[in-house]
Amino acid sequence: MQVRHRRVLVIGLGKSGVAAAKALASGGAEVTVTDTKSRAELEGTLKELEGWPVHVVAGAHPAVKRERFDLVVTSPGVPVWARPLQEAVAEGIPVWSEIELGYRLAKGPVIAITGTNGKTTTTALTGQMFKDAGYRVSVAGNIGVPLVQEAVVHPPGQVFVVEVSSFQLEWVEEFRPKVALVTNITPDHLERHGTMEEYTRVKARIFQNQGDGDYTVLNYDDPVVRRFAGLTGGQVIFFSRLHKLEEGVFVKDGNICIRHGDKEEAVCAAAELTLPGAHNLENALAAVAAGWALGLSGRQMAETLRSFPGVPHRLEKVAVINGVEYINDSKGTNPEAAIKALLAFDKPIVLIAGGSRKGNMDFSELAHKIKEKVRELILVGETAEEIKAAVEKVGFHRATIVNNLEEGVKLAAALARPGEIVLLSPACASFDFFRNFEHRGEVFKELVHRLA
Repeated sequence: MQVRHRRVLVIGLGKSGVAAAKALASGGAEVTVTDTKSRAELEGTLKELEGWPVHVVAGAHPAVKRERFDLVVTSPGVPVWARPLQEAVAEGIPVWSEIELGYRLAKGPVIAITGTNGKTTTTALTGQMFKDAGYRVSVAGNIGVPLVQEAVVHPPGQVFVVEVSSFQLEWVEEFRPKVALVTNITPDHLERHGTMEEYTRVKARIFQNQGDGDYTVLNYDDPVVRRFAGLTGGQVIFFSRLHKLEEGVFVKDGNICIRHGDKEEAVCAAAELTLPGAHNLENALAAVAAGWALGLSGRQMAETLRSFPGVPHRLEKVAVINGVEYINDSKGTNPEAAIKALLAFDKPIVLIAGGSRKGNMDFSELAHKIKEKVRELILVGETAEEIKAAVEKVGFHRATIVNNLEEGVKLAAALARPGEIVLLSPACASFDFFRNFEHRGEVFKELVHRLA
């Protein structure tokens, strides 16, 4: 893709915005970067751009006019209703997400993974499968490394395994992954998308350009995702934890199996997975389907499934102190994710939950699962009172509200008994006290290690 002499506005100076600005500038584009934060607030970021031929507009966005810009590249944190994006649309100026730019610069097959829950683990596991099989692999996207950053440095033949969020899919145009995978769809980010219908529509953009020779991997057990089979131009591969499929990836007699035509192959026993929980079995099935689509053998994938340690902040084992196991699931930022975390364990649980709100969240189903699985509940953050009311409504009365996470960890340590689990799975976003879920998880781990 040629960007030389194109006048490009990059909106948002987070990781993806900085990476996009550098990639465009190195390709000869005339780059303007903008952020509503002041230069003082952007001090660290601007140091990263020192020496790069980019023009910086801080504190406010410039007017977006056709005589000034040929292209707008937007960061995922910028909502579609933001003034510069709406101005670009009105002026007929193309708007791309960083994922779209990265895709156009990538010189190798892209495996794109989205969904409400499980996408990070599935992305990391799929990437590890290809690495273990000897492929040159970049794991990028919403998992932490911008795709464009990886795309510009790797030669042809690199496999790009990319976690893609709904925010990144809002502004794709030609994005056409070789494999598009959807883990599941449950209510999330409704403060951004407004309705479940719109959220689902945006998620479906991951396969909107697929055709012959492409693969769409879908969760047969999720009725919303299953219906995507009628919308994609790619070859559908279903995976299922609950059904024995006529074709696809599923569980049979305790084994992960692949069936295609009259051939069936057992990959490995589900019990051999290193990751706990039924939801991680689903993630493994999804990853196997993606690997199989691009030619990995069952034997190759089994080696990774038996050794993969998981990802930080997702059911991450932190320590065992006085017989109590501490688990960091800070990435559980919605009720459905927290439910899956609770279902992963058979031991009594002391749960730390709560945080900032994400749209119209419903804690009723989580409340029933807390009553079933949790011995003590510790709540923190702006949703604490709401969650407490939800669990009391179903007859659970062992909930305590604390002022901050430090108090929560200390109380959990005092309440937990040997053989039990202290689980941080907030069911909410982190922005009331923390920069992001990673920051929250790192603070939790530090607090746990202090206990030791």
